[in-house]
Amino acid sequence: MILAGGAAGVAAAFNTPLAGVMFAIEELSRSFEERTSGTVFTAVIVAGIASLAVLGDYTYFGHTDASLTVANGWLPVLVCGAVCGLLGGLFATILILFSKGIGGALGAWTRRRPIIFSAGFGVALALVGLISDGGTFGTGYEQTRALLDGSSQVTVSWGLLKMLATVISYVSGIPGGIFAPSLATGAGLGADIAHWFPGVPAGAVIILGMAAYFSSVVQAPITSVIIVMEMTDNQSMTVPQMAVAFIAVSVSKLVCRTPLYKALAESFTAPVAKQGSANGSTAP
Repeated sequence: MILAGGAAGVAAAFNTPLAGVMFAIEELSRSFEERTSGTVFTAVIVAGIASLAVLGDYTYFGHTDASLTVANGWLPVLVCGAVCGLLGGLFATILILFSKGIGGALGAWTRRRPIIFSAGFGVALALVGLISDGGTFGTGYEQTRALLDGSSQVTVSWGLLKMLATVISYVSGIPGGIFAPSLATGAGLGADIAHWFPGVPAGAVIILGMAAYFSSVVQAPITSVIIVMEMTDNQSMTVPQMAVAFIAVSVSKLVCRTPLYKALAESFTAPVAKQGSANGSTAP
């Protein structure tokens, strides 16, 4: 049921049914279980129908025709894979470290003064928002869609600022999400990298950035490729996305050896397992 719920949530939230199924297989279970596949597919279908009934058929980030050629595409693929892979691995490492709790004197102080601790991070988040002209507030959906449409330019280093804002929100104890903000961060990083390649379509590099950063954070390359493909309604970028995703995951693993969601799940279930062991119980 947890697998089915995760798949259904992804499918309904972004109107990406294939990505929902692959997310359950690649990220949540790390394998294909025949006995759970029917439940996952059923949940995705029901969630998809409910989403269509409420919102209608739509593409999350709209449609883009951006594409790359063999002549101008592979250098951006290598650069996006390396840069976004490194930053995504660093981001995941930070979140995993703080998910285990803050130790020492600082940890004791934060437990005694949780409101002051969170308020301090709230001020830091507001400062990041001011630096970005408000661009780091929210999920980053509007900025990402505008970048893909070519109708807007965000502030320089908006992707890095969005990454920082997501870290601050998580560390404060009131996380604002990882999934959508990671896609937005990748789009911002791609927009910055696009300036290094003036002869390459910026929209294509932005798509590469989204696939590379998201795959490096969750270390699920196939899911990342499918979800970006479905969100942008662009199949012409599938092969470059696959290449950049696998490069990014390889680089990310040099920094963060444990996938983010797996590490967070282990931190979440550790107290339950410890309690069960103390009571002498065993898992069925």
